Amino acid sequence: MTEPIKTSSAMYTITRVLLGLEFVVVGLNGFLLFLPPPPPSAMPAIVVQWNTPMFTSHFIWMTAGFQVLAGLLLLFNRYVLVALIILAGVLVNILTFHITMWPQTLFPLPILAAILWFLTCWPLRDRFAPLFTAKV
Repeated sequence: MTEPIKTSSAMYTITRVLLGLEFVVVGLNGFLLFLPPPPPSAMPAIVVQWNTPMFTSHFIWMTAGFQVLAGLLLLFNRYVLVALIILAGVLVNILTFHITMWPQTLFPLPILAAILWFLTCWPLRDRFAPLFTAKV
């Protein structure tokens, strides 16, 4: 388990960097809003109800912070397994939001992020195996 991870394939490097870039950009947008959201009139009512406490309580800053942190870890190729575990939780929430509240926006970013996450995780799957041990 202490041997280095074989990550010399171009596919792994490309997916890791693209996933990292996606989450750094989207995470920074949670702080800076350089990609402005659509007006509330263009959103389903449930999305407006969801977004109101997310932004007024600044809860979005925690979510965006985890996205930026994990994205940077992927870009710098440091603690990649930790970054992928963080992004697993983030992706579950992103996909759940888009599937249940705003399915029209499921493609391209949420689906692309999920695909990139799986392609990045696949070469590292043996490193995640101990997490699924029934008894410690």
